[in-house]
Amino acid sequence: MHPWIGLSDEVRLGLLTEWIVPELVDEVLTACGRLDAKPRPLSSRFMVYYVLALALFQQDSYDDVAENLVGALGEMDQSVPNKSSFTRARQQLGAAPVEGVFRRVAGAIAPRTLEAAFWRGMRVAAVDGFLLDVPENDTTRAAFGGQVDSVGRPIGFPQARVVTLTETGTHATIDARIGSFKGGGGEPALATEMAGSAAGMLVIMDRAFPGVALWKAYTRAGAHLLIRARTFVAAKPMEVLPDGTYLTRMNLAGQRRSHPGGVTVRVIDYQVDGGETARLLTDLLDPESWPAEELAALYHERWEVESAYRQLKTCQRGKTEVLRSASPELVRQEIWAHLTLHHCLNRIIMRLADGEGLDPDRISFVKVLKHTRRSVVLQAGQSTRRLGQFMKRMATKVVRKLDNGLRRLRAADRYTRHPVSQYIVRKKDQVRRGTRRVPEKVITLTPAILQ
Repeated sequence: MHPWIGLSDEVRLGLLTEWIVPELVDEVLTACGRLDAKPRPLSSRFMVYYVLALALFQQDSYDDVAENLVGALGEMDQSVPNKSSFTRARQQLGAAPVEGVFRRVAGAIAPRTLEAAFWRGMRVAAVDGFLLDVPENDTTRAAFGGQVDSVGRPIGFPQARVVTLTETGTHATIDARIGSFKGGGGEPALATEMAGSAAGMLVIMDRAFPGVALWKAYTRAGAHLLIRARTFVAAKPMEVLPDGTYLTRMNLAGQRRSHPGGVTVRVIDYQVDGGETARLLTDLLDPESWPAEELAALYHERWEVESAYRQLKTCQRGKTEVLRSASPELVRQEIWAHLTLHHCLNRIIMRLADGEGLDPDRISFVKVLKHTRRSVVLQAGQSTRRLGQFMKRMATKVVRKLDNGLRRLRAADRYTRHPVSQYIVRKKDQVRRGTRRVPEKVITLTPAILQ
């Protein structure tokens, strides 16, 4: 009998076990029909923890990750199965149980006392998407697609698309969808699927998202919208409001403004530091209840979702790392693991910040990630007492070591990057400048004129 039989079910995931408890994992496995009928070395419960550990230790090999998980459980580190056994066990598990765990733990986490997470009583969230490189082979290329050149030849790796609904105040993921690089409507279609999770929230999106179908989905779900739009969208005022914003109709292409299939939107035009005019669309129509100046300033909270993506893509996954999974099903399994891990890490950050009365933006994600990895290596089976002591030691380091201080006002120029090159591409006369401190931005509304 393999020495792991009976012991692998004792494996935990360090500090993350507070939210991903064995009972939750077993419930998800039962719902997905993956609960083991008989004991085996690589049990289904162990494999859920193992897949999450693969995301936590992204740069480590299969056997190194296994040793990190079982090193504190006596003799288990002397009989680690080979890589092929772990691969087969991952294939048997599939992506559904890991997605199920994500959906059980994901959600908004900011308490009402965290004022930065709310605006006029509404929780603020943002929708956006990002791409992850996956290994190159025929199946991943067919399933996800990728960038191509002018004659249709593939450029770079295949890429999976991920769209999330993220709480801006904490970077916690509320909902997510996984799709392909092209096909299925892209980011707007995936975002529309998440409308039900945004009820009661004010959701911010960039100018890739405006559309009648998405607008109706979110407003019918009880959410409010603040979406950036190109200046030719909703450009003809129907009614100018006292604050200079105006009401108009947004319709499908080719429809008249009077068409019943459209939606009424309020348009806010403004400039930042006297630069180009930016346009926002919102369903908050009353200028007295929902001031345009506040909405224009609030839109820039959308960039918090970019900070969340940096945490996941650069700090957690590793800069320019390609996912380790070589089949579409395992790619999805790995992405759900990364999303679950990222959400739980932000729960830890929220716990530490709340205990010290700090804004969660001040807690270092990288240092919390490192401490969480250490907690997995130091765990002692079912010893919740030891993990509790480790969490207390983390809390005592918040002000001294984990606190990054108040966020500084900084800016950095944006450059393009070629898909197959790690080097930044700049225009011939473009001077590269590093990150620098800047004064606070000045927002000026641009009043509309009824023509």
